[in-house]
Amino acid sequence: MKTNDSPVSMTFMLLGITFCVCLILANLLATKQLQYGMVNLTAGVLVFPISYIVNDCITEVWGFRRAKFIIWTGFFMNFAFVLLAWLADLIPGAPYWTNEAGFHAIFGLAPRVALASFAAFVVGSLLNAYVMSRMKVHDKGRRFSLRAIASTVVGEVADSLIFFPVALGGIVPNDALLPMMASQVCVKTLYEIIVLPVTIRAVAWLKRNEDMDVYDI
Repeated sequence: MKTNDSPVSMTFMLLGITFCVCLILANLLATKQLQYGMVNLTAGVLVFPISYIVNDCITEVWGFRRAKFIIWTGFFMNFAFVLLAWLADLIPGAPYWTNEAGFHAIFGLAPRVALASFAAFVVGSLLNAYVMSRMKVHDKGRRFSLRAIASTVVGEVADSLIFFPVALGGIVPNDALLPMMASQVCVKTLYEIIVLPVTIRAVAWLKRNEDMDVYDI
């Protein structure tokens, strides 16, 4: 058992970069709405669950403190992106430029939606990492699959309970809001279950390659 006080590795840095890129991509892709039968989603569902999988890998291998560092780094990178995109949207375009409406639809994130997104991300990601960390100590490192799924469910439920009421309350009817929240949680959790065999192998490789397996005792 090792502590998480050693210098960060190239692999840790790459996972952190992947985490931040996924968050920014999720904001961009979320501007497209999807519907399959009774299921309403955003295109962000394609990439956002990846951030939870990376979160699980970092927490499992490097521990909760390093996971918190990545989460807050992702928060500030996402904030910088949204702020700069908002400023770019405010600047008048050239007279010959005809894509103002399209640019605004993608980058003109409303303050209310941005606030909901930031709060939901921080709470959901921290809960995901915390549950993962506590369960690892409780189970003495066993049952990785269970804690990966359980932590995702807790994180996604918290994320949805914050984001949808804050961002869409009063806009989307209440009878449609709850099914939308449930759809997001179910689809993202199913995503994690499908890729779980890959996640298990990735975590095993990381532990061997990094010679690291932190328990947050």
